[in-house]
Parts: sequence; structure tokens; C-alpha cells
Amino acid sequence: MNSSIVKNTSKLLTANIIAQAIGILVYPILTRLYTPDDFGTLNIFLTIGGIATLFATAEYQNSIMLPKSEKSGVACFHVGFVITLIVSLIFVLSIPFASSIANLLNVPQLSTSYWMLPIYIFTISVWTLLNYWHTRNERFTSVSAYQITQSVSGAGLKWGLARFAGNGLIIGSVIAPFIALATNIAATFRTAIRPLLTFDKDECRRMAREYVNFPKFSLPRSITNYISSNLPFFLLAPFFCLSDIGFYGMALTLAFTPINLIIRSIFQVFFQDTTQRVQRGESIRGFFKSYLTKASAITLPAFVCLFFVLPQLTAWLLGDEWSQTGHYIRVMLPWIFVVVMYGPICYLPDIFKKQKTAFLFEIFGFTLRLGGMIVGIAAENFLTAIIGYCTASFVAIVAQLVWYFRLISGYEKLLVVDDNKQ
Repeated sequence: MNSSIVKNTSKLLTANIIAQAIGILVYPILTRLYTPDDFGTLNIFLTIGGIATLFATAEYQNSIMLPKSEKSGVACFHVGFVITLIVSLIFVLSIPFASSIANLLNVPQLSTSYWMLPIYIFTISVWTLLNYWHTRNERFTSVSAYQITQSVSGAGLKWGLARFAGNGLIIGSVIAPFIALATNIAATFRTAIRPLLTFDKDECRRMAREYVNFPKFSLPRSITNYISSNLPFFLLAPFFCLSDIGFYGMALTLAFTPINLIIRSIFQVFFQDTTQRVQRGESIRGFFKSYLTKASAITLPAFVCLFFVLPQLTAWLLGDEWSQTGHYIRVMLPWIFVVVMYGPICYLPDIFKKQKTAFLFEIFGFTLRLGGMIVGIAAENFLTAIIGYCTASFVAIVAQLVWYFRLISGYEKLLVVDDNKQ
């Protein structure tokens, strides 16, 4: 890997390590201030907000990286921003129905905090677009600053708002990214934001048509992936108690938050670098082999060690009543391992315009996960449902990795053919 990749990845990883260290340090406090039910309500809130955010960008954030001209990249940002405004307004109009929606989901506590959803959706969606704009222009320091600001403000707000009971978690989760976004915009206004103030309606229409595969195929794929990834919150809440959802949600948080932030750091740099390599017609096989080899060598021994200490570790960290969280993370370890391999390179279908096939893989994964959870529901056992879900997730991601290797091989063969012609 070249020095610029190492340098940019190091910036983002350093920020992620700081952000996650703050998050991990505050969780032992939060689990003693809030109940598992409070965390369960937070997970449902974030799940609804997450799926709405996908609609709010329609996956056009991925297109920001691809055009060669800055004017076209700006237009891609604006297409996503207009959709964000529309979706946020729709959720504002849904606020009068908050109680009905909360009762439908069997989470009546959600009704008092539902009004914050439009704010959360707008803030996260705008940052998603701006994040890719920063990445396109290699402003990785700005991305790092956002992550640290969000983590620090989130930790402080959730601790300070504990007197508001369960709503304190949700209020902190909404205000923290808003503060981080506002700070980022203020700090980068002259260098990054100013070019985004010029709106070209014709160019936006052209970019919307050129990259129509993102809302057409990538959006359904992302929605399927998101619902599939959060299926326990959607499907298990009506059948099991909210505390079980809270334990599982905490397991996801402890296991995947640091992993996902590290993956996103690598993903952003890899996406930008791979796009440039493909545009120049350069080989990418060695680059990916190097990553997979090194990631396996680091991750596998660490996960083997964690397997033996997780229940005791989570009980010590969060309190004795949270020891079940460690058992859930144990079950997740094989799934987490393949996510580490898959996550940083999951942009390959977008680069090679294979969004339709990627969508079919997501449907396959969703079907497997649904089947695994139905087994647990039929057995009336929450742990069985989680085991079935995690096993299905592992199999689905392995299948996608095999396909990714074939995509890379196909690209490399085309390079050989082009070289022979020359």
C-alpha cells in the first residue's frame, strides 16, 4: 500500500480510536444510569432513523466520488440533499401519528421522543453526503474531527441528561451529531462548503440520470441490508421482552461500533484510491490481497482470545446484570470476522456497476437471516433466534466475498487483454 493510503487511513483510525475510547469509557456509567429497556427503546429509535436515512440520500452519496469534474461531484451532492429535504419533511408530517406508530411497534415509550426523528434523519443524511464530499477531496482531517466531536458531545449529553430517564439516551443521540455537523460546516466553510453553494439544476438532472442505478438498485440493496442487519429489532420485539432487545442491542454496540468505524475509515480511503486506480486502468488485485492477509492475521488471534473472556469482560465493564451481552457477542464473532474482510471493499459493485447483482445477494442474505430467526421464534428462545441470525449472516457474507474475488479477477483479465492489444 502506498504512503498516502497509510497516511489517510492513519488519520481516520486515530480519530476512531479516540472516539471509541471515549464511548467505551462512558458505557460503564450509562449502563448504571439507564435500564436495558431504555437501551432497547434507543435501538428501535435508531433503527427507524437509520432506514429513513437511506431513503433520504437515495444512495447518491456514493456517486459523489465518481465524476472526474468537481462540478458534477457538486451536482451529485445536491441531488442527495434535495431528497434529504423531502424525506425529512415527510417525517415531520408523520409526528401527529407518533403514538399509533409506537404502539404498532410494541414500544409505547417511543411516542414521547418520535418528534426528534426528523432532526436526526436530516442531520445524519447531510453528514453522509458531506462525508463523501470530504473524502472525494481527501479532507480526511475534517472527517476525523467530526467523529471525535460527535463522540465527546454524545458521551457528555447522555450522561448529563440521565434525569430525563430513557429519553436522555435518545436526546443525546440526536443532539451530538447535530453539534458535530454544525462544527464541521463552520470549520470547513471556506474550503469545502463554499463550492456547494452553487446550484446547477441542469447538471443535477444530468447526474441524477447518469447515476440512476444508485436509487434503482443500490438503494433497495442498502434497505434490504439494513433491514436484514436490524431484523432482530423489527422481528423479535413483538415476541420477546424489551430487556432482551436491550442486551442484544448493547452486544451489537460493543461489538460493531468500533469495528464499523474502523471499517468506514479504511472504506473511505480504499474507495477513493480504488476509484482512481480503475480510472487509470491499473491493477487492484495485489492491493486487496495485501489487505485481506494482514486483516486476517490481526483479527483471528484477537477473536480467539476474546471468545474465552467476553461474558466476564462485559459483566466487569457494564455491571453484573449485563453479562448476557458477552454471550451474544461470542455468538457474533464469526460474523464479525467476515465483516472485517468484507466491509472495507463493499464498494466494488458500485465501481463495476454491478448494483443489480449486489441487490440479489442482499435478498439472498435477508432470506437466510429471516429463516434463522424464524427457527428461534418457533422454539420460543431468544438465544436460538440470535444464533440462527448470526450463522445466516456469516454464510451470506462469505458468498458475497467469493463474488467480489470474481469481480476483481474479471477486471484483471480485461487489463491483460488491453495490454496485449497495445
